[in-house]
Amino acid sequence: MRNIILSLVFTSAFGHIVFSQAEHSDGKVVKGVASNDMIIYGSDTCHYCTDTKMFLEEKHIKFIYYDVDVNLEKQKEMLEKLQKAGIPLDAISLPVVDLIGKLKMNNVANFEGFLKSLIQKTK
Repeated sequence: MRNIILSLVFTSAFGHIVFSQAEHSDGKVVKGVASNDMIIYGSDTCHYCTDTKMFLEEKHIKFIYYDVDVNLEKQKEMLEKLQKAGIPLDAISLPVVDLIGKLKMNNVANFEGFLKSLIQKTK
């Protein structure tokens, strides 16, 4: 798993250009990110990621979502943030949420607690 992630970082660092954009929770396509926006790095094939998006939309919490399977530039950004935070790359659990510089990852053992922690951080 670690080798796959590292090869993806290497590949994206040397020439992959992805023309996808972010999707804001209200359906608008965004080019820049405000400093107070919640950023979710996930995958449309990950049920935890889709459940997180649905949960936040139901609670009317704004966020920006990047599908890291499609957007390799944002995948690289996520990996760099995790490395800066000292989180081992072999410990990644999607979704990864950036709450104004503080990273949170899905806790599969307590997914409901993970979701509740996202609400508490936005109040």
